[in-house]
Amino acid sequence: MYRDGPSDDGVGFKLDELAEKADVSVRTIRYYVQRGLLPPPVFRGRDTVYGEGHLNRLRLIKRLQDERYLPLEAIATELEAKSDAEIRAMLERLDRVSRSERPEPAPLPSDGPYRARLRPVTRASGEVWVKFVLADGVELSVREDAGWDAEALAERIRGSLGRRR
Repeated sequence: MYRDGPSDDGVGFKLDELAEKADVSVRTIRYYVQRGLLPPPVFRGRDTVYGEGHLNRLRLIKRLQDERYLPLEAIATELEAKSDAEIRAMLERLDRVSRSERPEPAPLPSDGPYRARLRPVTRASGEVWVKFVLADGVELSVREDAGWDAEALAERIRGSLGRRR
């Protein structure tokens, strides 16, 4: 499942240290290990130790949830069989999109039905689509399983509209 196996990169965190660094609960980490979102910790004697790879995965999971609104099932699929290097690369891409490629989004009314991202819509075919409002009366739909790159592109398109105004 994990190309690199459990991360043993010389950096070692105890469970509570990892939870604090990643800004998640100990319970969340245990749940993610149980669900397969995180590899199991490395055993050093009687203690379990988590590495930098665990921390990066936790940071990526949190960003995909907070910034891309992806459910855990989609995140699990996205991270499946990814190496620690690929996880770092994904974090770097998100950072680039957040810093330089993603301009200030076009202003949207704070009240009413217009929001940057609407709730997912399930079509009769069973496909789930997420709508991004580009302007009053203009929406961009992205299939939920299209991946986080598709949502990042939708955000860049929406953000680019703010530059022209």
